[in-house]
Amino acid sequence: MNEKLPRIQTSLPGPKSQAWIARDADKVSTSYTRSYPLVADTGRGAVVVDPDGNRFLDFAAGIAVCSTGHCHPEVVAAIREQAGALIHISGTDFYYRPQVLLAEKMAEIVPISGDVRVYFGNSGAEAVESAIKLARYKTGRQHIVAFFGAFHGRTMGALSLTASKYVQRAGFSPLLSNVHHIPYAYCYRCPVNRSVESCEVECFQLLEDFHFSRLVPPSEVAAIIVEPVQGEGGYVVPPEKFLRRIRELADRHGILLIADEIQSGMGRTGKMFAIEHFGIEPDIITVAKGVASGMPLGLMIARKEIMDWPPGAHASTFGGNPISCVAALATIRLLQNGYMENCRTQGERLKSRLGEIQKKFPVIGDVRGLGLMIGAEMVHPEDGKKFPELRDRVVETAFGKGLLLLGCGDNTVRFSPPLMIDSEQVDVALDIFSSSLEEAVAG
Repeated sequence: MNEKLPRIQTSLPGPKSQAWIARDADKVSTSYTRSYPLVADTGRGAVVVDPDGNRFLDFAAGIAVCSTGHCHPEVVAAIREQAGALIHISGTDFYYRPQVLLAEKMAEIVPISGDVRVYFGNSGAEAVESAIKLARYKTGRQHIVAFFGAFHGRTMGALSLTASKYVQRAGFSPLLSNVHHIPYAYCYRCPVNRSVESCEVECFQLLEDFHFSRLVPPSEVAAIIVEPVQGEGGYVVPPEKFLRRIRELADRHGILLIADEIQSGMGRTGKMFAIEHFGIEPDIITVAKGVASGMPLGLMIARKEIMDWPPGAHASTFGGNPISCVAALATIRLLQNGYMENCRTQGERLKSRLGEIQKKFPVIGDVRGLGLMIGAEMVHPEDGKKFPELRDRVVETAFGKGLLLLGCGDNTVRFSPPLMIDSEQVDVALDIFSSSLEEAVAG
């Protein structure tokens, strides 16, 4: 029996899972979104097992978090060793080796030339919050530019930059003031058009001709924050000149460029950071999700001359705790010692096979992505319009067959497996996806 492949042996959810779901419904916040009734009990590599013994192939990786797979033995060993030595002392008040070592390692790998400093938090949202504060502090400016389709987190500052789904913002106004959203290249929410080449120009015409000439002078804009590859917005890869134009615009007006690499970073696109594909450098980078293989950690890295705020300006009691730091150091070693290369190899395989499936099913629209950050759109074949209902049916059907997928954007299925996935698992996953798609279309 091949334990790295899926096996469904009960109805879903099984009786033990049903009991846990009922207990969850009684006590856990109703704000959580559950796409389908998976109860995760154990995980190894790219496999998750529920309490009823059903085995699933995980192509969501905890929303692109478990970059080295579930419970990688090297990561587990690092966590166990550190837990037996020191769990917490608070890096805001004292010093400890894992935090320093991780700061030094991030300085080695981050795509920012020159010296940098690292701020430690617990999550992607915290990393974004710290970037907002640092940009405003350093520039003395108040305004921030973000993009439609962006997801930067759900805390109040990060939420103010988020423009992915209205449900994430509804009921929480007023949000942070002086935030301006413009269309992201190839963003299907763009009111202008859907052409990659022309939409990229229109985005900046909107910013320069409308915002900068009518709403706010660029001299009052602290930062532009952008996902080099949009995650929640639909796994959207922009044309190279889009990000180059952002860099040029920021340089012209003394605006800081923040790259949100929370989902696209740490090897997910085949390079350590997605922005490396585009040949530009940001001033600030936010990192979380895959950085520590499942342990809570958010990092904000900035040029040394930018991160010069005084003691007490910003801190976190738990941010950069020793256990998360050693998990991150182990993760980076694994990424550098083969997992990023595997990501490129398996990403090409996955994308190629999706292209073959696309020929069979005209309901598949655009297939796009870098590395193992790949999205496949579901569309109405007669007119190419978005087909979110089909996307949801495909994801649910795949779950019943033992494949864990998630949606993103309005109508995209995202493929974001652990970076240690192998060819057999890719092939099995796409066989399940294809059969799920066939059933969803028929039903």
